[in-house]
Amino acid sequence: MAAVGTTTAGDGAHAAPGAAMIAVDIGASSGRVIVGRLGPGGAGRPGRLEMEIVHRFPNGVTEIDGTLHWDARSLQREVTDGLKAAAAVVRESGERVVSIGIDTWAVDYGLLDADGELVGPPHAYRDGRTEPVIDRVHAAIAPERLYAIGGLQFLPFNTVYQLAAEPDLAGLRALMIPDLLAYWLTGAERTEETNASTTALFDAREVAWSAEVFEAIGVPQVFADLIAPGEAYGTLLPEVAAETGLDPDVRVVAVGSHDTASAVAAVPAEDREFAYVSSGTWSLVGLELDEPVLTEASRRANFTNERGVDGTIRYLQNVGGLWLLQECTRTWAEEGRERPLADLLAAAAALPAGGPVVDANSPEFIAPGGMPARLRAAVESDGGTLAAAGAAAASADAGAVDAEQAATVRCIMDSLAAGYAASLRQASELSGKRPEVLHIVGGGSQNALLCQLTADATGLPVLAGPVEATAQGNLLVQARAAGLLTGGLAELRAAVAADPVRYEPAGS
Repeated sequence: MAAVGTTTAGDGAHAAPGAAMIAVDIGASSGRVIVGRLGPGGAGRPGRLEMEIVHRFPNGVTEIDGTLHWDARSLQREVTDGLKAAAAVVRESGERVVSIGIDTWAVDYGLLDADGELVGPPHAYRDGRTEPVIDRVHAAIAPERLYAIGGLQFLPFNTVYQLAAEPDLAGLRALMIPDLLAYWLTGAERTEETNASTTALFDAREVAWSAEVFEAIGVPQVFADLIAPGEAYGTLLPEVAAETGLDPDVRVVAVGSHDTASAVAAVPAEDREFAYVSSGTWSLVGLELDEPVLTEASRRANFTNERGVDGTIRYLQNVGGLWLLQECTRTWAEEGRERPLADLLAAAAALPAGGPVVDANSPEFIAPGGMPARLRAAVESDGGTLAAAGAAAASADAGAVDAEQAATVRCIMDSLAAGYAASLRQASELSGKRPEVLHIVGGGSQNALLCQLTADATGLPVLAGPVEATAQGNLLVQARAAGLLTGGLAELRAAVAADPVRYEPAGS
């Protein structure tokens, strides 16, 4: 297992020595179940957070009758298997599990009937079912008013549009995906705040559901009452405890259930003058603020105000992320052109600067399938060509990577870096906050080419890491809820301030 940082132990209000926590961290393409521990402090020596991944599983969308869905029941089974594995590991070490925390992606939800049963597989945000209702929603409540209430950037898959696309919500209740998994563990129906803030049905100032928005779009308020990170949904249902081998008094604790909220909570920042990119399937690019920015200028710039841990505001934009690269490599594998990712990135790095870029956040890149062709078409529609850039790869040490692949990967990396830089410039102008350093956390922090190009594009030093920020943020909130830690975000972040890799802007 890997130690990931240090922090000060708390008063142990809920947890005895030998306490362990379980983080369930699920993204759009995979999930993990992780055991976390915080060693004892004292005598001037802080405790030390350790993590051990005990279960991994795939995730992805499934097409059913022409629409895209998540297999929530499969996720439930994988979570159960992961909890079984965690229980066995902790039992063998003589420890005791005190809590479980769950984080996933945002905006999507499951619908429950009057008996509390799931009515069908939840729709996936990449499905196009919302397109016909967007204009109808905006006719019912103007985008300006929608933003003034919730401060959420326009994305065609925001929950407000998904609910408006539902044929009939009478008698149904809705739970966001992490809340649905928590419901299956505890029987409690609650909605965690950081995920609620991604729906465009949430009042950013009042920290409450917006009756005005629900009434305007003509749907009932189907979501459960709110719960804040650190509060508990409840303890395990007897049947869940029996199946997993966990004690029935194990608490399921709300963390930053939107995975980005957990990731930002673990950004190893030493002060507040920082920017961040949570880089994974999506890239979440922004600043941490004390209050939302709900101005018309912010709306026109399409910035979002999402809640973070401890009532902070994640002022950010969604920028298309490593999804573009993931889809390209998937297509090339299907075509028999699979290449190691390290070779693809090395070939891309060998190409000269100044190649074509695309808008990585364009809706045309949301759906799966055919990504290399779509990127090529986007470049050509702007008067460029990937073929010309790719030709240079023939003279580079591209190895088995062909010219088209090298040019495509370089286009993705340049486009992401340019998107990050543009978002941060706007965020700074709109909020008045001037970051001095940029932290990249998540999977993209391992991508040296992306990190260096981002430093060059933003003019800011880039500190890369930790890779496991989301799981760490999840566990740190649990640790504080268990009384193993005390303090605010600064104290939590001290636990992961462990030697990030630094990239200086070119020419600095």
